[in-house]
Amino acid sequence: MTLSRRTMIGSTAALTASTLLTQAKTHAADEKTTVNFALVGLGSLSTNQIAPALQKTKHAKLAGIVTGTPEKEKIWADKYSIKSENIYNYENFDKIAANKDIDVVYIVLPNGMHKEFTVRGANAGKHVLCEKPMANSSEDCRAMIEACKKNDRKLAVGYRCQFEPHHLYCRDTVQSGKYGPLHAIEAGFGFKIGDPNQWRLKADLAGGGALMDVGIYALQACRFLTGEEPVAVTAQETKMDPKKFAEVDETITWTMTMPSGVNCYCSTSYAFNGINRFNAYGESGWLGLDPAYSYKGIKGQSKDGPIQFDQIDQFAAEMDAFAQCILEDRQSKVPGEEGLRDLLAIEAIYASIKTGQRTKVQEA
Repeated sequence: MTLSRRTMIGSTAALTASTLLTQAKTHAADEKTTVNFALVGLGSLSTNQIAPALQKTKHAKLAGIVTGTPEKEKIWADKYSIKSENIYNYENFDKIAANKDIDVVYIVLPNGMHKEFTVRGANAGKHVLCEKPMANSSEDCRAMIEACKKNDRKLAVGYRCQFEPHHLYCRDTVQSGKYGPLHAIEAGFGFKIGDPNQWRLKADLAGGGALMDVGIYALQACRFLTGEEPVAVTAQETKMDPKKFAEVDETITWTMTMPSGVNCYCSTSYAFNGINRFNAYGESGWLGLDPAYSYKGIKGQSKDGPIQFDQIDQFAAEMDAFAQCILEDRQSKVPGEEGLRDLLAIEAIYASIKTGQRTKVQEA
């Protein structure tokens, strides 16, 4: 066989291309494209929403669990193929620091435990996604933010609605000025709460009642739509069942003033079902969602007709977004500071109820 110069060049080029392709495939295989999550707390939300959502994600994977109920360990391990070394309880949780299989801890515990496990998670070298409300107080929020900064870990709060297409459309439309200057927002969320012995009615675990649990959605909607922080609030509370709601609020209505002059009229309740909406009113048009904050079935209307987008798994979108922030080393659009701002507004609402006076919202 004779080898011409042309044959040699062709063979060399083919070999080089083959080598580069092999190297590219090896590099792609080595490049991390998935972030491993451990769920801290295996209550209803983790069981029925978050764990199933992690089966739909592209960049987030359920790899570990932390539970105070030993009976749940085998059930979850079998259902989601979780390795025994990735299973922890609240006492040995700090040992997660040595586990390279876990990148993120998702705190899905009662509100009063958010600070402790966010700080412990950050100190263990893990990124933290924390359910809303971020904590029971703005002081706790600041401590959580500081712990994550100190350990160079990312912190995000579970504001799933900020990833939902109907909400994003409404925000973009309002802020585009399509309906002229915004004048007012009406927002509310509530439901009739059941079991009087549940943690949501205990002040130390919940931090508050309807406002902390679901009223925060109405507060978030106003901040999200306007892109502004409330200047001051005026609030009132009513209780139809003072025994059941001895430690926390039952029904609250409040108004907020934004720097631009937009007035927000908000409500929340644990006493009855039916409030799950927001409406924004501009100079030349309006839009709104009802239901606005449910896990699915979001619907909207506007001056120009229905607001219709495909329904998504909001938890999957939220977790994928945080995973991508970690993979790309950038900050989440719902960082700890976002949770802090909600708590500052909530504290002003509670202060207004206590004093009966219009109360300024402290700056973050």
